[in-house]
Amino acid sequence: MIQETIVTTRNNAGIVHIAPMGIHSRNDEFIILPFRPSTTLTNVLESKTAVLNYCDDVRVFAGCLTGRRDWPLQAAEKIDGSVLQCALAHTEVELVRIEDDAIRPKLFCKAVHTVNHSPFKGFNRAQYAVLEAAILISRLDRLPLEKIESEIDYLRIGFEKTAGDREREAWGWLMTVIENFKVGVAQ
Repeated sequence: MIQETIVTTRNNAGIVHIAPMGIHSRNDEFIILPFRPSTTLTNVLESKTAVLNYCDDVRVFAGCLTGRRDWPLQAAEKIDGSVLQCALAHTEVELVRIEDDAIRPKLFCKAVHTVNHSPFKGFNRAQYAVLEAAILISRLDRLPLEKIESEIDYLRIGFEKTAGDREREAWGWLMTVIENFKVGVAQ
């Protein structure tokens, strides 16, 4: 199963990096698959730890992809790491082994501590649409623009029916990235 999470990592200097990432999970094993090069990869290889934040505030997902990475944090409980204050739950993990790859290594991690902070009440269609749009934005350099625009048009249907203020803000950030990309492609 792949879970859409926010991964927080720290480098040896204590600088926190926040990144949305689909994490493969089964039981207490988690596989983080960052692309090379990436700050997440570098930090996990340095610290041997990460925090998987389960969050329903889609602004964090959209924000990280649009240059907004300044989200309130608190100290993790069992590892030297940071937890998003808005996380509904989090899992602190330690690196167990690496399956190296030139493009996307697999970082196999084990859970060392999991905390539930607040109940998850479910996603509405707008939250789902923002998550899917964020994934599309992260692939602007790999997918045809027509495919992305077609997918966005479909996602917009559910988004417009169910969005609240947070979802509208996140959607706006993502749509600005697409418009800026289109202007750059046209030049």
